[in-house]
Parts: sequence; C-alpha cells; structure tokens
Amino acid sequence: MHPPPAELGGALGPGARRGFLTLLGVDLWERFSFYGMSAILVLYLTAPPANGGMGMAPRTATALFATYMSLTFMAGLPGGWLADRVLGARRAVLLGGALIAVGHAVLSVGSAPTLYAGLGLIIVGTGLVKPSLAAMVAAVSGGEKREEAFGRFYMCIQVSALLAPVVTGLLAERVAWHLGFAAAAFGMAAGLAQFGVGLRAFEEVGRAPARPLPREAVRTAVERAAMVLAAVAVTVTAVALGVLPLPAVLALLGLTTLAMPFLYLRTLRRRMPVDSKPLAAFTAVMGASAAFWMIFAQSGSALALFAERHTDRTLLGFDIPASWLQSVHPLFVLLLAPLVTKSRATVLTKVAGALGVAGLSFVVMAVAALRAQAGPVSTAWLVVVYLLYSFGEIVLAPAGLALAAAVAPTGFTSRFLGLNGMFAAVGVVLGGQLYRLTAVLPLPAYFLLLGTAVLAVGTTVAATARRLRSHLPI
Repeated sequence: MHPPPAELGGALGPGARRGFLTLLGVDLWERFSFYGMSAILVLYLTAPPANGGMGMAPRTATALFATYMSLTFMAGLPGGWLADRVLGARRAVLLGGALIAVGHAVLSVGSAPTLYAGLGLIIVGTGLVKPSLAAMVAAVSGGEKREEAFGRFYMCIQVSALLAPVVTGLLAERVAWHLGFAAAAFGMAAGLAQFGVGLRAFEEVGRAPARPLPREAVRTAVERAAMVLAAVAVTVTAVALGVLPLPAVLALLGLTTLAMPFLYLRTLRRRMPVDSKPLAAFTAVMGASAAFWMIFAQSGSALALFAERHTDRTLLGFDIPASWLQSVHPLFVLLLAPLVTKSRATVLTKVAGALGVAGLSFVVMAVAALRAQAGPVSTAWLVVVYLLYSFGEIVLAPAGLALAAAVAPTGFTSRFLGLNGMFAAVGVVLGGQLYRLTAVLPLPAYFLLLGTAVLAVGTTVAATARRLRSHLPI
C-alpha cells in the first residue's frame, strides 16, 4: 500500500492528469535506462578488452550482474525511508535520477574503477527514484483509480523493456560499448528534464517529506549515510586496485542479501501484533517465490551469454545482436497480460504454477544446451523460454504483492511489500552465485539441475497449499 495523497502534501486539482502523465514519462525513461543497460552489461563484462569489453570470466560477470540487480531491489527500503523522512518525494526523484544518469555516463568511460562507481551510483539512484515515483503516482491517482494507475505503469514498463535493448544493444554491439551506456544515460536525463518541466502540475504533492524527522535526527541520518557511502567508496577503490578480490566481495554481498529478509522479519515481529502461524506461512511462500526469481533473473546473464555464444542469430543475412533477444520477454508480457490477469486461481495456485513454468523453462534450456554442443541452435529455443518466463511473471508478481498486503498488520503494509522485493532479491543473487556451478557442471546439467529443483519447489507448494491456506487470510 502506498501513502495516501494527504501524506504527500494533498491531492491534486485539475492538474492531476498532467501530473500523472509526467510521472509516466519519467518512469518510461528511467526503465529505458535500466533495461537498456541491463541488456548489455554481462555482454560488455565478458567481451575481450580488444573489443572494448572488460574481459571478465562469465561466472564472475554473472555474479556481479546478480549482485547489482539484487541491490537495486534492496535499495528501495533505505531510499523510500529517505524520501518519506528527509528529502520528500520530489527531491528524491530529482536526486536519484541525477545519480542514475551520472552512473550510466561513468559506465561509458570503460575502466574497472568507473565500472564499480557507475553501478554504485545507479543502485543508490534507483533506490531513491522507484519508491518515490510509486508514492507520487498513488497521490495523483487517488484511492479509487490507484490500481488502474499502477496497471498502466506496469504495462508502460514493458514498453521500455521492449525498446531499450534494441537501441542500446545495436549501439553497444555494433558500434561501441560506451555508446550503449551513453544511450541509457540520455534516457534518464530525458526523464529528469520532463519531470522538471512538469513540476508545476504537482502543486504541493511530494514537496516535503511525508513524516519529516526532527532536525537533530536528520543530522544523525546524514552522518550515518555519509559513513556508509564512505565505506562503499573504500571497498570499490580496493576492488578496483586489486587489493580486495571481486569474487570474495560479491560472495559477502550475496550472503548479506540472503540474510536480510529474515533479519528484517525478526525485527518486525518484535514491533507488530501478529500471529506466528500466518507469518510463518507467508515466509514459506515468499521463500518459495524466490526460486522463481532465481531463474527469471538469469535472462540478462546466463541466457544472454547463451544467446551470444550458442545460437544462430542470422535472419535474412542480418546478424541479430544477442541483446535484442531480451526484448522478446516484455513483448510476450504485453501480449499475455490481458489474458492471464483475468485468472481467478488462488494465490498459492498461482505461485505453484509460476514455479512450474519457471522450472520447465530451464528444462527446455537443458535440451537446447545439449543440442548446442553440436553447433549453434535456433533462437526459437530462447523464444519458448521467454514465453514461459512471461507467463510466470504475470501470474506471480501481482500474487506476491497481494499476499504481502493481505498478511501485513495495520500500519505495516509498506514494509511487507518491501519484504516481497527482498525475497525477490534473494532469488536474484542466488541465481548469480549458482552459475558458478558451470565450472564443474556441463551447461545442460546446470540448466537441468536448477530446472528440476524449481519444479520440486513448485510441487511442494502445491502439495502443502491446503495447510498453508489455512494460516493465510487470502
């Protein structure tokens, strides 16, 4: 649940439509930059230095990509807190958007120090922008139309995800990598410019923090944030100089990500009046859903590398950039969403079904990888996998949010929605770390192992659905 309009400074008058369209434009450009960069990142990391890449080993590159993705999920919690208590939603969007644009520009320089610095800036910026945009959308749309507004935003995200890999992929793979990152920087800069032009439409919405901290507490928060940023800067510098090994840092960040939702749940239990059985059932379902995101998040890493190295991408004499295949998934989402969202199946049935299709997708990948040992395979294999991904995402994503909102005690809804994202981050980082298994397992065996494991998780959810449902209010 997002803050009601009063918490952001009051509902809008006649300018509500203009405000909504302004926010929609910002989100379109922000997601363009995010998906555009994500489509080329692993390909850039693994490209040889002679071709302008970083020459990183695939297993390290996928772990770095997964860590980056998971941290963008996690950053929404402190980012949302800063927007609510210190900055206000408007300043959070402006500051976060500027950090994202600068981060992409820094990435375009093409060196180890700028790589880590750029990713760090994008993570911090995304953590500020995403929850603040969501809060302002909730304010300008009003309670009755809020669900419809977020539905439109979800579909527009898919438009950005569809177009961004085409633009950045063509520039990065066919011209120069730094141009792909520069295009992502341009996208976020365009979104910021649009936001600045449309600020008048928001009147008082988002101008001030929803629940401002006392002045002394603000000073303490700024000092702590400065300490954290300084520690991050020292770590990034040490990794860039080779003082700290990158795999060890990624492993430590991965373990932190795995522990965070459980530590956060433990903290929440001390503060909220809730029966332990619903909370335990909620934790079990969220833990199971992480298995879906574990597979889903490998689209930009394991599947991107498979597309580049093991598929025949020639069509009518044109060699299709590997990054373009990542546009297939959002295309399917746009086509399937109107049909799938009408399903009246229970939340647990949806979770089990999504896990089933995710597991099946990697079984398909196992067959494709086996056939690829004899030579490049058709891109149709990846198209089938993305079709399964898309179906699973459309089913699981809203089901997880609905479950989190239903289980949350009064006054804790936003924090439970944040937990949903934290468990997704767990799955993302697990997928990146598990790709290291390809050092000892053939690629077909890797895909088959993960696919059957996720199928087993989905089967377990289906088998225990009746017992879990008895403890859940949905």
